[in-house]
Amino acid sequence: MRSAAPPVTRAQPALQAPAAARAGWADTAAGIHPAGALSAARLALVRDLRLAFRKRGQLVQPLAFFALVTLLFPLAVSPELARLREIAPGVLWVAALLASLLALEFLFRDDAHDGTLEQYAISGQSLISLMFAKIIAHWLLTGAPLALMAPLAGLSLGAPLAALPGVVLSVAVGTIALSLIGSIGAALTLGAKRSGALLALLTLPLSLPVLIFGARATQLAITAGPLLAPLELLAAFAVLGATLAPIAAAAAVRISLE
Repeated sequence: MRSAAPPVTRAQPALQAPAAARAGWADTAAGIHPAGALSAARLALVRDLRLAFRKRGQLVQPLAFFALVTLLFPLAVSPELARLREIAPGVLWVAALLASLLALEFLFRDDAHDGTLEQYAISGQSLISLMFAKIIAHWLLTGAPLALMAPLAGLSLGAPLAALPGVVLSVAVGTIALSLIGSIGAALTLGAKRSGALLALLTLPLSLPVLIFGARATQLAITAGPLLAPLELLAAFAVLGATLAPIAAAAAVRISLE
């Protein structure tokens, strides 16, 4: 007697991977392949923005610090407008630098604790583009609000109304460079004990050129002088940082994960 032929079964469909699909993977017949770097970076940017608005305390802390420093400083020095206008550029930029530094401590820390950075590293996506997306999210959550608050801080320090557009522009461009420089320090101190103090020691010396040219641009805006030259230097620092900072941050993150 002939043995019964084995029943013909249909090939089972490929298992779905909803978590991977949410992370930007494309499911095809040949398997799951990573989507484009831009798409993955966009998803990482949106994720960081959503998580930031769930932790509003961390979001408000740098802005509150910036507002308190610039609003209370006239009480400690002098209420005279001429005196305040002289010190306004330094006060604005020191407060903006320290406020940006407060937010840098959380740039990679939470993602390192919950394993997100490790998933980024083994996802097959470009870690450089993902780090760049996180830096953009940091600026959108810290640098851009600081630039929008700069007119109020400038008015409290005696800046004329005509100078406010120049103040906003200089703070906006300068904080881009600060976020890029700070991301290198945040990645290098990832996992270190007392990372806040070490982050300040690494970041503050590198941020001095941005502080100098930013204060100069603000001073020229207040005195109605030509501020194009310091703005161009700030933009040059931002472009240089955008070129090198994501690469350095990605390398530092890989080293910390090993």
